[in-house]
Parts: sequence; C-alpha cells; structure tokens
Amino acid sequence: MPLPASSRAPSTAETDPVGALHRLVLSSLEDDQAVETVSIPLAGKSSIADHMVIASGRSTRQVASMAQKLVERIKAELGRIARVEGLPAADWVLIDAGDVIVHLFRPEVRSFYNLERMWAFGEAPAAGDAGAERGVGPLPGVERGGGSLPAHG
Repeated sequence: MPLPASSRAPSTAETDPVGALHRLVLSSLEDDQAVETVSIPLAGKSSIADHMVIASGRSTRQVASMAQKLVERIKAELGRIARVEGLPAADWVLIDAGDVIVHLFRPEVRSFYNLERMWAFGEAPAAGDAGAERGVGPLPGVERGGGSLPAHG
C-alpha cells in the first residue's frame, strides 16, 4: 500500500526542480549522442535562466530528433511544458524550459553564432575548440561534455 504523500520523502524533482531539469536535459542530450555539449551556469549572472545548455547534432534530422525527444521527456518526467523555436528548419533549435534554456545547432551554424563566447562572459573558447591550439586550459564556470566534432582539414 503506498504511503500518503505527507509521509514519503520528497523526490529530487520536488526538492531541487532546477537541478532535476538540468540533469534531465544533459541526460537526454547524452542519450541522443549530442556532440560538444556545454552547460553555462547563469544563476546570478542573468535573470533569463539558471542554466544555458548548448549542443550540436550532426545533421538537421538529428537536431530535430534531439529537440522533440527532449521536449517530450521534460513533459513526461517533470510535467513542464517547454517552448520550442526553429524546429521546421532545425539548423538552430531553441528550447525554453524556464530555468534551463537549450540551444541545439548544426555545427556550422553553432560556429557562426558562437553563443559560448557571448554567454560565458568571455570565458569560453570558440565552439568545437578545446583550446589546446591557443594554450587555453579548463574554463571556470563552463562545463563541457559529450563527444567532439570530427576534424575537418
């Protein structure tokens, strides 16, 4: 017999809804093989969100699929409705989940707009640039994850 709501321990989503949303976003993107995933903490720096997550897909089809699956997971697992812009073309898809803003790009579009540089407050290298060529070490406040883009040369 299930315990009444008042006697059971609150879930992580109930005690840390922003953290739960952020973890869900990162998990979903990892599951869908997003590349060059970057999470930029915005709490205390901007009022638009607590986190901005930027990732790339290898094609418009992958970008669109990642966006659709992420929106579905946010609704199914957290009961939140996320707003989506850019799905028809899927070169750049913006998902506004409230406390977490997600930008999904094709690599060429991501390089052109270079949101990491703008939103990491000058701390982030160019997208797809691990910083080794310029001698840049790990960046404070910018969390990188996921795969890497294939070298073009």
